[in-house]
Amino acid sequence: MPTKEEMQQVFPQMQQRFQPDKAKGVDAIIQVDLSGENGGLFWLKIANGECEHGEGAIENAAMVLKAKDEDFYAMVTGKVSPMQAFMMGKIKVNNMELGLKMTTMFQMA
Repeated sequence: MPTKEEMQQVFPQMQQRFQPDKAKGVDAIIQVDLSGENGGLFWLKIANGECEHGEGAIENAAMVLKAKDEDFYAMVTGKVSPMQAFMMGKIKVNNMELGLKMTTMFQMA
């Protein structure tokens, strides 16, 4: 299980791994809803080839991603592929098109 400190680094690391060339034409807000001891609400905003991140609820999300903190952490650190996590029911998204695009916009560890 990831520590609180490790979880706090996830979104800044995702921002660093953001690949603007893979996000052409994407203008979207993604709400990330993580359950578990070190979970919480987080968001990613992708627009104009840039990625911002923050904590808390955000309005007008184009996609909501739900997962346990440990499953999301395993995915973003490369221990499990996004597709494996989705197929196993560990990651749930309400916008499959954006979910698939997200797997290419962020270089996984």
